[in-house]
Amino acid sequence: MATILMPIPNSDFDPTETAVPWKILRDRGHTVVFATPNGGPGHADPRMVTGEGLGILAPFLRANANARRTYQEMEQSSEFKNPISYGEIQRKTFDAILLPGGHAPGTREYLESTLLQTKVAEMAQQDKPIGAICHGVLVAARSRTAAGVSVLSGKKTTALTKPLELIAWRLTRIRLGNYYRTYPQTTVEDEVKQTLASPQNFLRGPLAVTRDSPTNLAAGFTVLDGRYLSARWPGDAHRFGTEFAELVEGTPNLALADRSPRDLFQNSV
Repeated sequence: MATILMPIPNSDFDPTETAVPWKILRDRGHTVVFATPNGGPGHADPRMVTGEGLGILAPFLRANANARRTYQEMEQSSEFKNPISYGEIQRKTFDAILLPGGHAPGTREYLESTLLQTKVAEMAQQDKPIGAICHGVLVAARSRTAAGVSVLSGKKTTALTKPLELIAWRLTRIRLGNYYRTYPQTTVEDEVKQTLASPQNFLRGPLAVTRDSPTNLAAGFTVLDGRYLSARWPGDAHRFGTEFAELVEGTPNLALADRSPRDLFQNSV
């Protein structure tokens, strides 16, 4: 079984994008090691857990009931209660790394950590599995090789798409301001595209209308390129977690026939 690093910020990470992959990996026998900047337990974005401040949009924007239950389970786990610090990461060896997302202000210490970026670049050089969802793709995009280029250069990827980010922002900006714009000067998609060999290597996927579930992985969308797997938003988390587990286990295409293969780009390199 694999030991998988899952770094998160001290606060404001997305509960769905963190807890759902954690549970899938844990239930398959893998060990997840959490890491936070200060080595203490992290705290999810409370608005994504409770829906407070989202008004009538809460049922659509916050974590759904399944994700909230999974997050509560993760909160009680020994691995979540006992993370390592970012400073300890370089002294340890991991088989894979999974980068969750989150958009509230507290995520910036995670998204901008040079310690994490160094570790991601190291693991990319070692051809170890890397998974990133939503804003987590920014961590990978900002991670540089010895030549100074992003580890995603030459890869195909997805991330939080520009339409998804701007729709959420426009629906909530009167009440919440730039809550959905982690970086108001640019979108996640635009920044990621700048690190790719070609803008066409960014794939938005089909219209994100419904969230996936343990019994409906086909509703999610992922992009697999070699040993790198990416996804867009919490609605892809079950598919993302399942396919990342399969990637770690060396069976990345298991039962894809049941998951709308037209939604999956695969390029083994």
